[in-house]
Amino acid sequence: MVFSSYIFVFYFLPLALVLYYLWPWMAVRHVFLTLLSYIFYGWVNPFFVPLMLVSTLIDYIAGLVQAYDGFRGWNGPTPMLEAGAPRTRTQKAALVVSLCLNLGLLGFFKYFNFAAENFHALAQWMGVSQSEMNGALRVTLPLGISFYTFQSMSYSIDVYRGQARAMRSLLNYACFVSMFQQLVAGPIVRFSEIADQLRARSHSQDKFARGVALFSLGLGMKVLLANPCGKIADTVWNAASSRPLEAWFGLLAYSFQIYFDFAGYSEMAIGLGLMMGFVFAKNFETPYQADSITDFWRRWHISLSTWLRDYLYVPLGGNRRGEARTYINLMLTMLLGGLWHGASWNFLIWGGIHGSMLAFERHQKTNGFFGRWPRAVRVGLTFLVVMLSWTFFRAPDLPSALNYWGRLFALTPAQPGADLLSGVVYQPYYLFSIALAALVAWQSPTVWAWTQRLTWPKAAFCLGTLWLSLVVLLTQTYNPFIYFIF
Repeated sequence: MVFSSYIFVFYFLPLALVLYYLWPWMAVRHVFLTLLSYIFYGWVNPFFVPLMLVSTLIDYIAGLVQAYDGFRGWNGPTPMLEAGAPRTRTQKAALVVSLCLNLGLLGFFKYFNFAAENFHALAQWMGVSQSEMNGALRVTLPLGISFYTFQSMSYSIDVYRGQARAMRSLLNYACFVSMFQQLVAGPIVRFSEIADQLRARSHSQDKFARGVALFSLGLGMKVLLANPCGKIADTVWNAASSRPLEAWFGLLAYSFQIYFDFAGYSEMAIGLGLMMGFVFAKNFETPYQADSITDFWRRWHISLSTWLRDYLYVPLGGNRRGEARTYINLMLTMLLGGLWHGASWNFLIWGGIHGSMLAFERHQKTNGFFGRWPRAVRVGLTFLVVMLSWTFFRAPDLPSALNYWGRLFALTPAQPGADLLSGVVYQPYYLFSIALAALVAWQSPTVWAWTQRLTWPKAAFCLGTLWLSLVVLLTQTYNPFIYFIF
């Protein structure tokens, strides 16, 4: 089930809100929210639900073992570990078990097929034909496992570091992991950011109204911008051949699609959280207005970039161990960030591109060179690098990505009939969609800031966007969601 569907907007969401506000007691609200979240998650495949439940139980028990330093005396208020104090073997073991089991689940379901394919390719290259993997050994990737695994691990790590108090209520913790608002595509909500809200939070008309506004604008980004741009991108990418101009047009369209698809979903998730009193941190801040790759990662998928920084880059040593080690840490962080998105050489290359640029920019900044370019030039060059790197996101495999780069730079000759593609993609509706997407990407303020103070004209605009999005959604047959595969 996705947010941009009639079954969610007209059935699931009203039911969730009615059941949530029907009861004044927080515990009962959490019961319904958790049950509805499990239904939401298991809508496509109910067999994914036990996997999330196992991950939840592992980290819940690990948190209590850390807090009480063992399995005895689990009574009274949960103690808060002192930050910076030495940890016992039991506490260290609890953290290790939590991390290993979570990463083991993520590694098996997300990377088993990738490992099997590469093993088979290596065996074929060596002439060992008997190594072909049986199709029965292929595993299905559970929806959202990358998101809720990172989210669940943040709980164990925050408790261990003394940055959060272990949750004594299994119900509250299960609610934290499974909340449908951010379950399958983020933002990645850290436990330390939401722990107090799970125990007590406020509900108000202002919160609810802002939640509706964020959901409406997010739905508009998805339906009115991402979907038509995605249709252009698919048309160009699926064509047997294209001229460089159409190839660049298709890549531009995909760059807008992936941005508004994911940013729109994040805004809807944050809005849905506000409707039930939860305040999630913003996840996007006009990333295509960034003037460097470093700035881009301060604006794009903020919850992931800060998670990688705090739980991977800093523990690796960050920038505290010299210039060369800093570059290595940046590269390792982005390579692993690429693999987090998917089990493919394409994602590894994508991470390598961004890691290399982060290291390059840091070096240039140190030597006083980077900031000399005019801002408009820096923004344009940053977007060009980001856009070219998206080819590895969009292409199904490395040969396809390289083939598309050949189209972009006229290295692959256009075949007869390639001119016909222009008549398909340069239709007025598509051109208008691209122009509108560009205007929003480079000229509009952040949705987060724009909705902080709602006026009647803003409210009318949001409701108009919601109505138009639902009308257009009724006519669209093309409604994919890119980040479901991550």
